[in-house]
Amino acid sequence: MVSKRVIALTFLAMLAFAGNSLLCRAALKDSGMDAASFTTIRLVSGALTLWLVVRARSGAAGGGGNWLSALALFAYAAGFSFAYLSLSAASGALLLFGAVQATMIGHGVWSGERFRKLQLFGFVLALGGLAGLLLPGFSAPPLAGSLLMLGSGVAWGVYSLRGRGQGDPTRVTAGNFLRAAPFAAALSILMLNRASVDAAGFGYALASGALTSAVGYAIWYTALPALKASSAATVQLSVPVIAALGGVAFLGEVITLRLVLASVAILGGIAMVILEKQRPPEPP
Repeated sequence: MVSKRVIALTFLAMLAFAGNSLLCRAALKDSGMDAASFTTIRLVSGALTLWLVVRARSGAAGGGGNWLSALALFAYAAGFSFAYLSLSAASGALLLFGAVQATMIGHGVWSGERFRKLQLFGFVLALGGLAGLLLPGFSAPPLAGSLLMLGSGVAWGVYSLRGRGQGDPTRVTAGNFLRAAPFAAALSILMLNRASVDAAGFGYALASGALTSAVGYAIWYTALPALKASSAATVQLSVPVIAALGGVAFLGEVITLRLVLASVAILGGIAMVILEKQRPPEPP
């Protein structure tokens, strides 16, 4: 039986993950913030906050992680920011989540896992939903932004796969954020002629790094040990839905029929793959 505390922590973590999409979209849509500066402020503030969390928990400031994982983290964060120059919060979160799960599922298949019939159907359904979302048409999300977000999702999937079994996840994440910050700073220097930071945009980026990223990850890793693998995976299906509702409520976005149908196909298909994977094998 999952405790009320774990349920509350899980809910807060999902709100934080969806909040990243809302804060990034708000910063790039409603303020003068540029995408490179948003990425840098997010990663630097996230690194500092996670360093403080690790120090408060263990009394030591040391971190973990490695440079390759940090590069994947930077690729995720940069692609995420530049994609939200054109995508809505809802479509961006859906594309990101779909790409992350497809990367991790694909890695499992590459490593020797075999799909059951229902899993294969779910995977095909999810791919069909993604194709339907991206097909040209009036309500299709911009192709360039969509490709950037898909790349961002692949990078996060790679980052997640590399992080398995590396020790305390909060400490490892802190080390990777710290290592990713110089990559982001270099990007900002390269794009200095387009740099634009105002008070509102800086606040959004700071909140994204310190709260919805750093604190969100710390909360999630606190709740994660008490969740079954299937529950931990399926509960994340709520993130694109929360982002979509937040986009309507706070950013004035409109949910199209194409997005609804694609969401049902993508999230429903991924749920089939995840839940069927956790089901015990049938006796011979």
